[in-house]
Amino acid sequence: MSINKNLLIPLTAFVLLVIVLAFGFRLEDPHYLPSELIDRPFPEFSLKDLHDPGRTLTAADIKGEISLVNVWATWCPNCLVEHPELIRISQEEGIALYGVNYNDESSKAIAWLERHGNPYKFNMVDDNGTLAIDLGVYGAPETFVLDKHGVIQYRHVGAVTRGVWKSRIFPVVELLQTQMGEG
Repeated sequence: MSINKNLLIPLTAFVLLVIVLAFGFRLEDPHYLPSELIDRPFPEFSLKDLHDPGRTLTAADIKGEISLVNVWATWCPNCLVEHPELIRISQEEGIALYGVNYNDESSKAIAWLERHGNPYKFNMVDDNGTLAIDLGVYGAPETFVLDKHGVIQYRHVGAVTRGVWKSRIFPVVELLQTQMGEG
């Protein structure tokens, strides 16, 4: 049986491409999206407070304690999925939780929090998405772990579930607490 030599090169290239892609997809977690902001200060911002539009919030307002900054929106189905866990974290874990209401209508966001509960110390209104852009946010929800100096230590893309809290976020918080003598 004779193989057409003109087909051998493309066939070989295709087989090599399949092998490379197969190994490449197994090497990394497909949900892992690295952040250039790890070990850098949280971006500066000046945004209105969702519940007090006369109050302007800045990066200084989220410094002073280990905290989570959660980017969320009423139009985000996974934000509703993670919300019970955020409520639990705010009530049981003693971790400050700040919200960034992203590309949303403030009236809808307030009604959503009244209906589902409000785990946040305060919410920043990022209706133009400027802070989200500075954070490199791909969509909602995304959660950032900050040390007490306001430096980003970890980024999680997707819903914060109990499993995600236990396996990914809490170990970072616990390490920060130990390093800073709070644990």
